Order: sequence, then C-alpha cells, then structure tokens
Amino acid sequence: MNKESSQSRKLMHRIYLLTFGLFSFALVLIGKLIYIQFYENDLGLGLAPEALVKNVVLEPSRGNIYAADGNILATSIYRYELHWDAITPSIFLFEKNKKALADSIANLRRESPAKILKSIEDARLQKNRYWLIDKNLSYSEYKRYKNFPIFKQSAYRGGLVVEQEIKRERPLGKVAERTIGYEKKGLDGTYFRVGLEGAFSEYLRGDSGLRLKQKIANGQWKPISDSNEKEPTEGFDLFTTIDVNMQDITHNVLLSQLEKFEAHHGTVVLMEVETGAIKAIANLGRTKQGKYFEKLNYAVGETYEPGSTFKLMGMIAALEDKVIDEDSIVDTGNGEILFFGKYKVKDSKKGGYGHITAAKAFEVSSNVGLVKIIYDHYKNNPKKFVDRLYNMRLNKPLGVPIHGEGIPKIPYPTDLDWDGLDLPWMAYGYGVSLTPLQILTFYNAIANDGEMVKPRFLNKISNFGNDPTQIFSKTVLSSSICSKETLTKVKKMMFNVVDKKWGTAYRIKDTLLSMAGKTGTGQIDYTTDNIKYISSFVGYFPAEDPKYSCIVVIHKPNKMKGYYGATVAAPVFKTIAKKIFNDIPYEVKVSNKDIAILSESTLNIIPNVSGLSELEALNKLKKCGLKVKIIGTGIVKYQSLKAGTHVQNQEKIILELS
Repeated sequence: MNKESSQSRKLMHRIYLLTFGLFSFALVLIGKLIYIQFYENDLGLGLAPEALVKNVVLEPSRGNIYAADGNILATSIYRYELHWDAITPSIFLFEKNKKALADSIANLRRESPAKILKSIEDARLQKNRYWLIDKNLSYSEYKRYKNFPIFKQSAYRGGLVVEQEIKRERPLGKVAERTIGYEKKGLDGTYFRVGLEGAFSEYLRGDSGLRLKQKIANGQWKPISDSNEKEPTEGFDLFTTIDVNMQDITHNVLLSQLEKFEAHHGTVVLMEVETGAIKAIANLGRTKQGKYFEKLNYAVGETYEPGSTFKLMGMIAALEDKVIDEDSIVDTGNGEILFFGKYKVKDSKKGGYGHITAAKAFEVSSNVGLVKIIYDHYKNNPKKFVDRLYNMRLNKPLGVPIHGEGIPKIPYPTDLDWDGLDLPWMAYGYGVSLTPLQILTFYNAIANDGEMVKPRFLNKISNFGNDPTQIFSKTVLSSSICSKETLTKVKKMMFNVVDKKWGTAYRIKDTLLSMAGKTGTGQIDYTTDNIKYISSFVGYFPAEDPKYSCIVVIHKPNKMKGYYGATVAAPVFKTIAKKIFNDIPYEVKVSNKDIAILSESTLNIIPNVSGLSELEALNKLKKCGLKVKIIGTGIVKYQSLKAGTHVQNQEKIILELS
C-alpha cells in the first residue's frame, strides 16, 4: 500500500513538473510574440498596434467632364504599381515557375530573362516582401502581369501586391485648361483645384473607400487582401457647354495672333446669345521662352480698364435719359479737350472730326465726342449717370461658378476718392474696370434684345448615365437692360462700326457674314513714357439674327507691329466668326425650309480644308462621309481629293499636314 502511494506521488510530481514546464514555455512564447509585435521593428520601442495595421483611404474615381458634343474633356484613369512579396510562394511553387515567370516579365519589359531571373531569386533569398515589379501601368498591362506564373495565384499564395492610383487626364491637353480645371499641390502641401474641377468638386469627387494594410520592412505598407474594406464610389459627371470644334478654332486663332503681335497675353470667349452657354474660352499667356499656354483664366478673373468698348454703356445711358438722340450734333473741335488746364482727352484722328452726330461719334470711336456727351449733360448730377450704369447691373459680379471672378469697379460720386476727372474719364472707359466675361455679358444682352443672361458653363450633372441630378438652364440676370427704342439705335451703331467705311472695324467687313461690335484700344502705364496698350473687340454675329457673341482682348502687343483694337483684336473676331459660320451653315445662313435642300447638296461636295487644323479638317470631312488618312502634324497643306467635286461612296481622302 505504501509502495503504491509512493509511486502515485512520484507520478503526480512528474505531471506537475510537466504542466509547469508547458506553462513556462507558453509564457516565454507569448512574451516573445509581444516583443516582436511591439518592439522589434524599425521605429524602436513603444509602437502601438495601429502603427502596424491600418485602414488606408482609397481615393474615388472623379467623374468625367464632357464637351457639349460628348467628347471627354477630363477623365480619371487608374494606373497600377505592382510589387511582390517574395516569401509568400511555397518552395515548390517558386522553383517550378520561377523561370517561366522571369521569361514572362522579360518579354513584357523587353529585358534579359537571365537578368530578371536573378532579380527574383535575389528577392527570394533576401526575403524581400515588397520587390518592385513595375509601375505606372494601364489596366490592360496590369491584367497581363496578373496572368503570369505565380502572380496568377491568390495574393496569399502568389504574393502579388497591387497598388492602384487614380490620375486625371485631359485628352485636349492644355486647351481650355484653366476653364476645365486641374489639381495642383500648393507650397503648404495641400491640394487645390481650379476651373470646373474646383467649382463642382463636391459632385466630381465621389466617396472614398478603405483598404486594410499591414506594415512590413523599411516602413512600407502591404495590402492584407485583394479586396477592399469599403469600395470607393465614382463621382458624378459634368456635361459642359463647350464645343470642341469651336474651342479648337478659338484657341488656334488667338494663339496665332498673339504670336504675330508678340503680345503678353490674351483671351477670347464665345457665347451663345440666347442661352448664355459658353461655347469656347481661351486664355493664353506668354512664357519667358516666348511660348504661350493657359497660365490664368483672364476671361473670368482679370479686371481691366476697357477703354472704348465701355462707350456703349455711356451711349445707352445718355439715350435712355434722353439727354441726346442719335442724330444730336456733337462738336469734337480739333480732337482735343482739356480738363483743369492739364488733363487732356484726344482723338486718334489728327485734327479731330469737327461737328458730327452722336451716332457717328460712337462709330468712329471719338473720345472727345463721348466725353462731351457725358460730361456736358451729367457734370451737375454725376449720380444720375452712375445710377443708370448701376441699373444696368454693371457694378455687380456675374456669380459664375468658377472661383476667382474679378469684382467690377464703377466709381460712385459719394466715394471718398471721387474727383472731377472720374465722370469724363468713365465716358471713354477709364477709371472703371471689368472682366472680359462681364463686358461680353453686357454686349450679349444687346444681341439678345435687351435680356441679360448669366454665362453658363454646364448643361447638366449626371451619374452612370442615369437621369440628370441637376440641369442648368438659362438664368436671366436682367429682363431688359434698356428700352427697345435705345436697343434699335445702338444695334445700328454697332453694325455701322463694321459696315460703314468710317467705322473703326470696317476692315473686317465681310460680304457673306454680317457682324456688329465695338473696337477698344486702352492705354496702360500711360503715366510713363513706356505706354502699353490693350486691344479689344466685342460684338456678335450674324448682325441681323445674332447666334453668337464674342470678345477678344489682347494685352501689350508689340507697338511696332500694331496696337489698335481694329488691327489686333478685330481680325481674331472675324476669323473665328467666319470659321464657325462656314462649319455650321444651317444654324446661321438658312431658314428651316431650306435646310433639307442645302444639307443634301453640301454634304455631297468635298470641302476645301487647306489651311485648317487637323481637328477642323476632320470635323468637316467626316460630315461628308469621307474616310480620312492623316500624314504629319500641324496645318493642312495638301488634300488628295479636289475641293468642289462630288463625294463617292466610302471614298478616302489623304491629308498632308505641316
């Protein structure tokens, strides 16, 4: 009995000893795991668990921005960066497939298979968990890698680590860049967006997603699985009013004129009269190297003294207040008038115009004539004149969605800095400041029978082709800026500016297209000997039934080559109007009953595209049903089929560009 009891106690001691040993081993093991988890890493002691595993925000794909004709102006493209966790594949999987994998990578990257094989073997030997395979890949390139040996296994077996990044691309490149918009990183590291990208970012940006990542060696982070914790949601699409063909015409015509006159910068805006839809907007500034690109949105953000284009506003005020009529005689004398014994207003014509009607003073752009009209009739009550300008909404911004709209400046008699020169100076466009878009909106109201409409950049916002979330229709800022009687009178004056031999823009008169508008030649730095100029023209076409209004403003042209608005800016207006007139004949030239006949006859005739840009030529030729082959880049210098001949079925035309 004692013997059995002794053996039993020995057995229990052994069990206790074994249990204690297992418990001690477990404690050591747990301690080691804790040490590895929290201390054995590249940052030293004290790391919290969230420093090893975290959810990373996945940026959503921003919505697309479309032109009015469906062309993409901005879109988000996924780009991929691939890494490999070299210790994930089993020995058997790695040894069996490493050569095939090296051959596949080498074939795609056009490198030596032996070199690639050595690299993946070194990565395996060095236990590299984040070996770079390739970066900046398209989706199709990523899918090719995904089908390679080893990589086509799941992430847990093959070790392929996929990082995706969204990049914004603009198929038109720099064209209309400041209006379409882009993302830019500031000096403080934060991002800001300009143009439509910034104005409608809340719609474009979508909802962010989440992906769980684990920290590995050298401060790198590896996705834990192929799937996301939360998928990002794409943003809404913007459908703009921009017409790609009109934009191309506008951009290239402005660029050509800036280069010709070596100007500092310039802008052109083309607006649909009835709706206020912006069909094209170009803003080009010169670099130190003499090249031009979209530096700033001058049309929206830059205020300037408009000079003679502001004479329309003064003329309307005088006609509305009935202080003059269009036939009232104005004595411009010898073309000079002096204020306070030293401040001189001069006409560009030496010797002046003598006695002329108020209408002709506008048509020849007499500074003295307009100053006398305004100063003589409002000097005792300047508030009446300025109130009339305010009633026409000239002192208010347009409220366009693009950030940075310039604030109009129209001095008021109660201002602390108002003096005796403000009234006469305002009469011919000095001492006031407006943006090109604000001036165009006023002129567009004349073309639109007095109704002032807000410039509009968008038609609708939609998502995944669903019903529009928001539709943008015409917004009326003022139902009538002046009486119908005054409208009729100033429309005739603006037509005569182009149509009559004495008009300042007579040189752009065209027998096939009627135009109306006003030239402007403003001085800057006029207090120094180095006077510089701003050349402008603003108007609409066709004059008898306006479809489009347009403003051209060119800053600091080379004075030796020309600086008058009629010389520098007006030709840009005419070229744009003519090209649009020729490309869209049915909207402008014919009545509805003639459309079918004209359409059938013109579409079967090969047009002359010599001298046009590639985009302009393609647009015209494809309307005729022609197949087009392009050789070279630039402007069309030769077309294989003769202009004016009939188009044969599925005929091919070859264009040589230079």
